[in-house]
Amino acid sequence: MVTIREEKIADVAAREALLDAAYGASRFIKASERLREGRLPADGLSLVAVERGRIVGTVRLWHVAAGPERPALLLGPLAVEPAHRNRGIGSALVRRAIARARLAGHRAIVMVGDAPYYGRFGFTAAPTGELWMPGRFERDRLLALELRPGALAGARGLIAATGALAPKPDLAALVALDRRTRRPRARRALAA
Repeated sequence: MVTIREEKIADVAAREALLDAAYGASRFIKASERLREGRLPADGLSLVAVERGRIVGTVRLWHVAAGPERPALLLGPLAVEPAHRNRGIGSALVRRAIARARLAGHRAIVMVGDAPYYGRFGFTAAPTGELWMPGRFERDRLLALELRPGALAGARGLIAATGALAPKPDLAALVALDRRTRRPRARRALAA
């Protein structure tokens, strides 16, 4: 049985492996990635699908502005392990993410994706005609879902990241840790 729950810190490695398998290195060159880089996902809106203790699906939502003064969320990436596709897991993840965003009071969700797939959830290109992404994107794949009617009426401009910045590691601490844990250095120090 597959269950959907909030992502935990312990899920990060499995989620990243799943995204690598689903998208490969190309996921890092997408325009949507420019909006996620160095940012934290929206609180409570990072979900995973789990079966027998293993992550088999993932989706996240991120804070963005759909043009000036127009708060929204960005959906993605959505991924399901190949052996678990066509079982409704991706749809369940998207539906749960939308429901949680609505309950949290968010007004709109934007994304880049396949209209035939995401249309079943209410996503359409109609509200995004005057919006653009930071980088190359296919206009007909820029979709939106208004969680509140009219949330994107008149929206125009660049979709920009607005989420909290992810904490950066302390490079000095990492270097010191690396120096302490490298075996060749420890051997040399002992020999001296």
